[in-house]
Amino acid sequence: MSTPTSPAGAPKPRRLPRRPASSLTEKWTRIDGVDVFFRESPNPPADARVMTHVHGFGLSGRYLLPTAERLAGEFHTFVPDLPGFGRSGKRRDMLDIPDLAHAAADFLDDRGVEKSTLVGNSMGCPVIIEFAHHYPERIDRAVLVSPAGGLFNQPLRRAIAQLSKDAPREPTRMARVAVPDYVRFGVPSTMRMFRALTQYPSLQRLLEMRIPTLVVLGQRDPLLPHAHRVDEVASQTDSHVLVVLLEGAAHAINFSHPGQLAHVITLFMDDKPIENDPSWPGHVRLYEVHRGKHHPPPRPTE
Repeated sequence: MSTPTSPAGAPKPRRLPRRPASSLTEKWTRIDGVDVFFRESPNPPADARVMTHVHGFGLSGRYLLPTAERLAGEFHTFVPDLPGFGRSGKRRDMLDIPDLAHAAADFLDDRGVEKSTLVGNSMGCPVIIEFAHHYPERIDRAVLVSPAGGLFNQPLRRAIAQLSKDAPREPTRMARVAVPDYVRFGVPSTMRMFRALTQYPSLQRLLEMRIPTLVVLGQRDPLLPHAHRVDEVASQTDSHVLVVLLEGAAHAINFSHPGQLAHVITLFMDDKPIENDPSWPGHVRLYEVHRGKHHPPPRPTE
C-alpha cells in the first residue's frame, strides 16, 4: 500500500489519535428536535444503580467528569449537557429551572431509565430539587453539591463578587474547562438564567423532599452561607437531609476534590457512616454537620 503524500510530494505526517476527553463514552442523541450530547459508562454492570450528574450555571458536564469517572465503575453513569449548555443544541425555552428539570426527565426517558440517583453541582442542585418535585417516583436519591441560587446570591453584583472570590480558590486548570463553556453560553443567556436561578424557591422545595438527600458544602465556598446556618435551616423540619462539610474545598467540588466527593457519595449510597479516608492529605477532612431525623441510620462499615 502506498504512503499518502502531501501536494509537494513529501509523506504526510501520521495523525495521532485524539486523546479521549474522558474514560466515559461520548454519545449523541436527539430529543424533541434538539441534539443532546452526553457521556455514559462504557461497560456498566448489568445490575448497577443509575447515577446521573447535572452540571451548573453556564457550564457543560465536562467539569463533573473527575468525580463521575470515579463512580462509573460501580454505577451506570450519565453526564449530559442539558439543552442550551455545552455541546448540546439550544432551545428558547430551556433557560428556566422547571424547563431544565423536565429536560433531565426527557433525557432519562430517551435512555430508557425509569429511576436514577441525581448528583448536581451549583445550579444543577435546584434542577434536581425541581425534578424531585415533579417526578418523585423517578429519583432514588439526591446529591446536592454546593447548591446555588436564592437570596444569598442576590443581587447580580453580589453574585459576581462571590464568583470573583471563588475563582482563585479553584484549581487553575478549571479555567480551561469553564471559560470556553461560559463564552459559548453567552451574556443574554447568562442574564436570563441568573434571574431564574435566584428566584427559584430552593429552600422550600428542599425541605419538601422525602428522599435520602446528601448536601456537600465546601468550607471555602463564598457562594453559600456558613455550614452552621445550613444546619439551622435543615433542623427546622423532620427531613431526610444529610449535610457534610468538606474542609479546604470551594464551590466546584466535583472538579477540585473528586476523590473525596466520590468517597462520601459512595458512603451515602450504601448508608454507611461518613468517615475520612486515612490516605487523604492532612488538610482534607469531612465533617457531618446535620443528619435529618428520618434519614436512614448509617450501617456499620464492613
